[in-house]
Amino acid sequence: MISPRHMDAGNCPAVREVLSRVGDKWSVLVIARLGDEPKRFSELKRKVEGISQRMLTLTLRGLERDGMLTRTVHPTLPPSVEYALTPLGRTLLEPIQGLAKWAETNRLAIQEARARFDATQEPAAAGAAPNRTDATRERPRP
Repeated sequence: MISPRHMDAGNCPAVREVLSRVGDKWSVLVIARLGDEPKRFSELKRKVEGISQRMLTLTLRGLERDGMLTRTVHPTLPPSVEYALTPLGRTLLEPIQGLAKWAETNRLAIQEARARFDATQEPAAAGAAPNRTDATRERPRP
């Protein structure tokens, strides 16, 4: 567990840099999908719902650069490319699975909290900015 003392000013840039890679939505999903076995690009694309081909390519390159996965080109016609987690990438499976379990366990509580919060907000006109306090409300320009 990360305690506040582990998040001192000297460690924050390093922690932020790593979390920006492994904590983004697409990286988490790609790592989770590669958890059981290596997969080809097209198979990953099918299994990571909503990801574009470009975003999958960028995510895979970033994870490969960070040492989380390997890219193996098999000498077939046409060449076949397969992605697999490295031992370092496998160390992320447990935290990712824990986060997924937490999300599933608390999904309803979060939905209820959102509904309670939304019910207390003033209805805004369609497309209007969220309600702000007077201190943060934009002032008309002269």
